[in-house]
Amino acid sequence: MNKPTEEAKILEVSAAVLQRSDGTFLLAQRPPDKIWAGYWEFPGGKIEPGETPYHALVRELREELGITVQTAYPWLSRVFAYPHATVRLNFFRVTEWSGELHPHEGQQFSWQNSARVVVDPILPANAPILRALELPFLYAISNAAELGVELFLKRLEARLEMGLRLIQLREKDLPRNELRALAQQVTTMAHAHGAKVLLNSDVALVQEVSADGVQLASVQLAELRQRPAVDWCAASCHSAEELRRAEALGCDFALLSPVLPTQSHPGAPHLGWDNFAAVAAGSTIPVYALGGLKHDDLQTAWQHGAHGIALLRQAWVP
Repeated sequence: MNKPTEEAKILEVSAAVLQRSDGTFLLAQRPPDKIWAGYWEFPGGKIEPGETPYHALVRELREELGITVQTAYPWLSRVFAYPHATVRLNFFRVTEWSGELHPHEGQQFSWQNSARVVVDPILPANAPILRALELPFLYAISNAAELGVELFLKRLEARLEMGLRLIQLREKDLPRNELRALAQQVTTMAHAHGAKVLLNSDVALVQEVSADGVQLASVQLAELRQRPAVDWCAASCHSAEELRRAEALGCDFALLSPVLPTQSHPGAPHLGWDNFAAVAAGSTIPVYALGGLKHDDLQTAWQHGAHGIALLRQAWVP
């Protein structure tokens, strides 16, 4: 992410990721009379004095696209320094709207899939957003310790067939040789279904079994000075300070926990949804809510700024 100088005035912008039920999202091509003409971007525009980012989003989409926003969730914030201006893009995921798309400014539209974006060129500030859109809304954390390896693998196969696409293998009590064997099995199964596997803490094992990345523990996050050399890097966070550290390290996404009381630590302090939203607000990377959640908490998580939810026991309930 390009960082502005301290003196630079930041132009506040609201931007929309309009998503259809099939996961495709809208990109618009900048018209000939605007700077960066011909580049593709997420629709949106400048926040006027006195406007909130949400109200600016609603106004801009009405003016630019002719639609009325019905459901929009706060998502990410990115600061980018262009030669002509430094902008802070306040992204919302817009999942429901009314009206037919109409190019009020003469721009072209194109529905794209995050796995294969075919329009070009993309406005530079939007490249990290396209990567973030590759992440599904559910992040499942392994529970072989309680289920047993055989039953866990059976349920993993069933979940993969149902569409699970992101898994963290977190089995701290397994001996190294057993963990390696399980990691290899999980990675092979996941890749056969187009899913990604992150291993908890162990960068060397990621490389040994050709997993997709690593989930850094908060202790590692504090100690590391550079991002591990993996395709996907996530971090386990429990505070705003740790989330800022994950962003600075270049992590692709973060877990923020615990949101609610958990089965393993029922009396321990937890964030609650309001504190979760306060910490996640303005994050530059996607944040998954973790701790005491169930599948039907997903919409609540979206309303509080989460990209999605991470589940441990609930991920494997038959």
